[in-house]
Amino acid sequence: MRTELLAPAGNLEKAKIALLYGADAVYIGGKQFSLRARASNFDLEMIKELVDFAHNLNKKIYITMNIVFHDDDIFGLDEYLIYLEKIKVDAIICSSMIVVERAKLLTNLEIHLSTQFSVTNSSLANYFYNEGVKRVVLARELSMAEIKKISQNALTDLEIFIHGGMCVSYSGRCTLSNYTVLRDANRGGCAHTCRWLYDLYEGDNKLSANHDFQMSSKDLDATAFVKDLLAAGISSLKIEGRMKSVHYIATVVSAYRMLIDDYYSGCLRDISFYQNEIKKAENRQTSYGFFNGDTTIEQQLYNQRSEVPTKEFVGIVIDYDCDNKYLLIEQRNYFSPGDTLEVFTPDKTTIQFKVKEILNEDYEILDAARHPLQTILLKLDISVPKYSMIRKVKDE
Repeated sequence: MRTELLAPAGNLEKAKIALLYGADAVYIGGKQFSLRARASNFDLEMIKELVDFAHNLNKKIYITMNIVFHDDDIFGLDEYLIYLEKIKVDAIICSSMIVVERAKLLTNLEIHLSTQFSVTNSSLANYFYNEGVKRVVLARELSMAEIKKISQNALTDLEIFIHGGMCVSYSGRCTLSNYTVLRDANRGGCAHTCRWLYDLYEGDNKLSANHDFQMSSKDLDATAFVKDLLAAGISSLKIEGRMKSVHYIATVVSAYRMLIDDYYSGCLRDISFYQNEIKKAENRQTSYGFFNGDTTIEQQLYNQRSEVPTKEFVGIVIDYDCDNKYLLIEQRNYFSPGDTLEVFTPDKTTIQFKVKEILNEDYEILDAARHPLQTILLKLDISVPKYSMIRKVKDE
């Protein structure tokens, strides 16, 4: 069985983009029970629409239910699980035995155990297998050697994070946000306190020069380890980032899709090719996390800005006028005539062209694309599909 590529989505548009750009499955959070309370989580109607969309593509939808449950959080759980089974959700991702037990009692939903449970050994994975769990998402703090050993002995399917945000606490079990702003990170309220900038002191002696200390980890980029994970028979490779943009999701999913497909077809390119594709999206600085064992200073961010944008996302294609050969795009960022743009399609085609003129929906000439979400028209002789991304090519 081929390894699955699993992608995140914070709203319906992002979910469709992830599936169209190569994800085999998407994980989303509902209005309840999810750790991403600030993401544009899905109501019940949206979940059903997405499940139907995914199944039409022969792809899957998983629902996250991975908060740390308090008594007040249990209200509505049974009805929610029954509804998810009714609309044929492919699996739930949970971290509490109350969800596991209620799902087993009331439904036939496939159950995945969240990384929030911090499974780090095959014995624990096998315990959950005997409790009815089909798949375990292993803790992010495991080395490649440990992952291989667990894979050899685990009865469950295994899922591994390969890209996205890392946490300074063990597999997300953090209370910094609770302490600083009274937002419970384990019930959907993480304020990313570790990424704030601080003054650093030793006693009364200030060590940081300009309010510039932070304690967060670099984001994970496991491109160099994907072939080992595939060879080890890992069931699913997971990207993190439900709060990320559609451009980020399309770019990262597409790069890993190419990497996985190239492995199976026996024509892997140099890893730098896939890494450079990923860098076309806005991204934080990355490292390989724990894959080589315990981390060092090289995997952390202490006193530096983390953003490394390389190409600017300027719009998404909403239609193509075949008669008049115009791209209709929903603009996201500023660009103007004379700029060189690159169209990036779900089938991995890229087309570069120079902007000659920009029109609004009334075919009036604009001096620039200034207003996010405005529908504008660009002349292009080549037809491209809906949901193609458009980004500005910066001068080298």
